[in-house]
Amino acid sequence: MSDETVDTVDAAPERPARTGGVQSIERAFALLEVIADLGGVAGLSRLSEASGLPLPTIHRLVRTLVDTGYLRQEPSRQYALGPRLIRLGESSARMLNIWARPHLVRLVDELGESANLAMLDGDHMVYVAQAPSRHSMRMFTEVGRRVLPHCTAVGKAILAEMPADQVGELLERTGMPRFTPQTITDRDAFFTALEKIAEQGYAIDESEQEMGVRCVALTVPGGPGRLALSLSGPAVRMTEELVERAVPLMREAGTSLARDLS
Repeated sequence: MSDETVDTVDAAPERPARTGGVQSIERAFALLEVIADLGGVAGLSRLSEASGLPLPTIHRLVRTLVDTGYLRQEPSRQYALGPRLIRLGESSARMLNIWARPHLVRLVDELGESANLAMLDGDHMVYVAQAPSRHSMRMFTEVGRRVLPHCTAVGKAILAEMPADQVGELLERTGMPRFTPQTITDRDAFFTALEKIAEQGYAIDESEQEMGVRCVALTVPGGPGRLALSLSGPAVRMTEELVERAVPLMREAGTSLARDLS
């Protein structure tokens, strides 16, 4: 296909370019996000379907991203996120930690339990920031830990805001392994739980990842990427009363953090 033909296909984009922006750069970053949402690996047809871009445009963007190391081509001829993204991811995670920490510390001061910020990275939730509880008995995860979304409050909060077909594809890739007797491993039951989470605006982990630990989480509205705040602690301390106090304070913290990140 000639360059002239490719430009003709490109002349009718699926959405208008932002004023003053460079459309090809915007599309390249959008494509990387689509691949991340698809689990980190995808073929050209799937990318075209998910992004709404025509195949010639996808092919040109992918070729450039492979040449620069931000994508790599697998033996299966699918495309995977490349190693050059690791440095960017590590730097952005450090910055998220810096920006989020004051908000997390305020939650700990007001509520007493550990506060965390997690991000959907491919098919996993990764904890990127934390302020630990000041109780002598601390129950919290560590920064950098990667967990599956179906068994965590942060993961369920994120999945509840995603289209059902994307959630189904993610669950197909990860499975729904049981970590405790409380882990939801039935798809229908899980989707029912997501409907309730979407309705109430927050998610609860009832010892689904680790026995004796209870967490409440909600998403950061309009943040870069899919981010969720959580408050976690021993189930005996994470009472319904504490959860009721925590949710509005966490919403306020999430809104403030989103404002800082924008």
